[in-house]
Amino acid sequence: MKKLYNDFFKPLCKHRLCGVLLLLLISAVPAFAQERTVTGTVTDETRQALPGVTVTAKNSGRGTITDANGNFSIRVSGGTDSVKFAMISFTSQSLVVGGNSTLNVSLQPDLKQLKDVVVIGYGTSTKKDLTGAITTVKAEEFNVGVLTTPAQLLQGKVAGLNVTKSGDPNAQPTVLLRGPSTLRTGAQTPFYVIDGVPGASIDLLAPADIESIDVLKDASATAIYGSRAANGVIIVTTRRSKAGQSRLNYSAYAATENVSKQIDMLSGDELREYLRSNGQTLIPVLNDDGSNTNWQKLALKRSYSQNHNLSYGGASATAEYGASANFLKNDGILKNTSLERTILKGYINQRFFDNRLKLNITLTNSQTTNKDVVQQAILPAILFYLPTVSPFNPDGTYKEFYNRTGSGTLNPLSLIDNNFIKVDNNKTLINGSAQVDILRGLKFTLNGSVQRDQNNYNRYYNSASGLAVNFNGQANRSSNLDKSTVVESFLNYDREFGSHDIKLLAGYSFQENRTSDGFGVTTQNFSNDYLTYNNLFLSNPSLLSQISFNDNPISTLRILSYYGRAQYQYKKRYLLQASLRNDGSSAFGINNRWGLFPAVSGGWQIIEEDFMKKLPVFSDLKLRVGYGVSGNSEGFNAFSSLLVYGTQIVNGSSSKFIYNGNVTNAIGPVRNDNPNLKWESTATTNFGLDFGFFKDRLTGSVDYYIKKTSDLITSYNVSTTQFFTNTINANVGDIKNSGIEVTLNAKAVATKDFRWTTSLNFSHNKNVVERLSDEIYALNFIQTSQLGGKGQSGNYSQIIQPGYPIGTFNLWHYLGKNERGVSTYQKADGSTTAAQPLTTDAMIAGNAQPKLVYGFSNTFNYKNFDLNFLVRGVLGNKILNATLANLNNPVDSKIQNIPRFTLNESYNDINGYLISDRFLESGSYLRLDNATLGYSIKPKVQSIKNIRLYLTANNLFVITKYRGIDPEINAGGDIPGVDNNNFYPKTRTFIFGLNASF
Repeated sequence: MKKLYNDFFKPLCKHRLCGVLLLLLISAVPAFAQERTVTGTVTDETRQALPGVTVTAKNSGRGTITDANGNFSIRVSGGTDSVKFAMISFTSQSLVVGGNSTLNVSLQPDLKQLKDVVVIGYGTSTKKDLTGAITTVKAEEFNVGVLTTPAQLLQGKVAGLNVTKSGDPNAQPTVLLRGPSTLRTGAQTPFYVIDGVPGASIDLLAPADIESIDVLKDASATAIYGSRAANGVIIVTTRRSKAGQSRLNYSAYAATENVSKQIDMLSGDELREYLRSNGQTLIPVLNDDGSNTNWQKLALKRSYSQNHNLSYGGASATAEYGASANFLKNDGILKNTSLERTILKGYINQRFFDNRLKLNITLTNSQTTNKDVVQQAILPAILFYLPTVSPFNPDGTYKEFYNRTGSGTLNPLSLIDNNFIKVDNNKTLINGSAQVDILRGLKFTLNGSVQRDQNNYNRYYNSASGLAVNFNGQANRSSNLDKSTVVESFLNYDREFGSHDIKLLAGYSFQENRTSDGFGVTTQNFSNDYLTYNNLFLSNPSLLSQISFNDNPISTLRILSYYGRAQYQYKKRYLLQASLRNDGSSAFGINNRWGLFPAVSGGWQIIEEDFMKKLPVFSDLKLRVGYGVSGNSEGFNAFSSLLVYGTQIVNGSSSKFIYNGNVTNAIGPVRNDNPNLKWESTATTNFGLDFGFFKDRLTGSVDYYIKKTSDLITSYNVSTTQFFTNTINANVGDIKNSGIEVTLNAKAVATKDFRWTTSLNFSHNKNVVERLSDEIYALNFIQTSQLGGKGQSGNYSQIIQPGYPIGTFNLWHYLGKNERGVSTYQKADGSTTAAQPLTTDAMIAGNAQPKLVYGFSNTFNYKNFDLNFLVRGVLGNKILNATLANLNNPVDSKIQNIPRFTLNESYNDINGYLISDRFLESGSYLRLDNATLGYSIKPKVQSIKNIRLYLTANNLFVITKYRGIDPEINAGGDIPGVDNNNFYPKTRTFIFGLNASF
């Protein structure tokens, strides 16, 4: 020691550095003496171990995370140090070390945080920080039923969202948010984002695998998705493994469905009596063999459905993983229609380098088989076909009379059994991501996905088919592959500086859609029906025209995007958000390939102001305002703006000619080019107020919006002296939607054993077409809804014109019956006629847009029992009951059936079937859509977490004045609110189900 002093310390002590060094050494001694290791275990509220909890020592700054068993070990600076335990979805907790060497902690779930987390574009937020109009629906709030698509989970749950669906298991629902904003059919659907994958198919998901759905309504929220977000954005988040224990879940149900309502048609005897009373008779044998056939009863049936979902998930300190399998079999109530779907999903998330690098990969596959019939022929036939004829001949073949005129001339059972359609669809989505924590608050994310959609269509009309008489069997097969590739990279920077909170986003996106990669062919004349559509080479067409190929050209569309967003908060009171996206699409004209989509919004957290402390009745109060622009590029391919050559069509068929002794198709221009074609743009201004009373026992929101779509794309007539063809697609028109949305949520009763929560939402939207013409392209109106019917093949029933909403009916005005019992109508000059009016005599008669859409849900919990029900409906819309009009044809009752409604009509009424405002009916309805009673069993067995049994009834009753099958008619497209012999009946469903968690 003396040597050490002489060689080292003594020289240093000659300088001032000696004193400083000694002081540091002396002060460090207590620190080294007090520093020690603390260990412990972190569990959740059920005393299950929590891996992945962040453990931080305040004074030393050291940190660690708990292992798979919830254990941790950390060095602390002494007894005065405190240790913080934090994990997403749990309330953080801090403990002073004191004299303890062991700290065991139980974290409680942060229920408010779980409820308030909202997924926004390329990130998440909390509900209190939102400045846009966004509604979140959690899994426990979803609808229960035989659901063939996740969109049905939201029926009646979101203000401003109108979801309608028939009873057809193979049909997609119509989803309309804040009214129609385009004239193009199929371009009104919201844009789906699934686990961060833009444009992913919603059919890839099983409802049981969905954790939450966020509906982005206004452009200040949707503009971050740019050119595809004009109809709103629906973000779906699937279930992921929760930190803690491994979980195994199984859910299943069995259901029975039956037709909820049928049109009351006459029986055979009733039809004979009606004709006899009017001095008429049926033609023996051909139109009357003494039968009383109920064709609706023969064609429709009670169906049975089942669903099974098995999922497994777990989490370690550095990884989460899971897999699920879902099987759905939904038999339709129309014979030979069904849907069968199997969905398989697996994922793994892995973290490296103290959670600084996170990798994720998810694989999802959906295999769907749709079996269908020729509904457009069968649904009218089961109403029109004579009930006085039996289905079969004595030899067992189907009885047909092809020379019969009128409607419903083909035997409905023959149509069902001798013609069939089968579609096999396979969807696969592979998506992965890498997230890197670069610096404090700065994260880089790289996402990539590939979606493949293989669709194989098969149709066969056999040798006995009335749709292919003397064809000896006709087969159509097609196979198409659609592929979508998306690559996105973005930076997020989130930091707090005292009273300031900043969140920044900057990103880049590339998407390529390759569609219609395949072929399709139709051929006929087979030696027998045994192989149906298989082995098409066995067909024997006698003419070249009997072989046709599908006209569905392959297309590759690319979209490039740059986007950014800034969010700022000051003192948690004043909120500001701005975003900008620049999209480039190969679908549009060379002069308009790029478009900017800006948005800005702000919020004022009034509840955080000091003066609100004097008003304890308020628990939340926030004012929101926003403006943004988003686009609509749905329904376009790479050739939309280009000059396209194709096969010339003459009189409805391809024009062919002989060239060098060969039959050759005539090729020529079929579409004009438009270098100025661009996407439709929708600008939305939104004012919102969020509120809460009595410690959030009553919460809600009110939103008022103005949504104006400009640069509407539609077809305009042009001169062939200037263009190749007589029509061109151009951007001209404007549509305006404005409305109000109200949502109320209440915890009406909350005691130890009994809870009652209720939610009410309603919305009003006003739609109007403002403009269809400009200085180049002129269009006064667009006639739509060509319904046909006896003597009415060239008539239209709806009109689109400035000053009126989409879905405006333009019909003949019914004036009652004259003294002879014949229907009379008003002509354009005001006079009355008993003959069929002219098309120019039609006049505006109402519209299909509802004035109010509402949903009212209630949930009751008493001990282990739960009961919930949903009432939903619409008010103020009109439905054109063209089905009833076509059926109301007493003069033709010798060749087709009539409804009971017609018994009150005069047989002399030669005009009773004409589609007029007589058949424009109220579409308002109130439906008890869903009622579920459940009972939960919680065994005192650690391996069984919960078992729940439940009974559900769907579509229990409907209150409506509508005389058709059901008032929930398609509300989307350019011809909403039309019932024209094509409605697949809705069902009443009873379900028994089981949910089990282990």
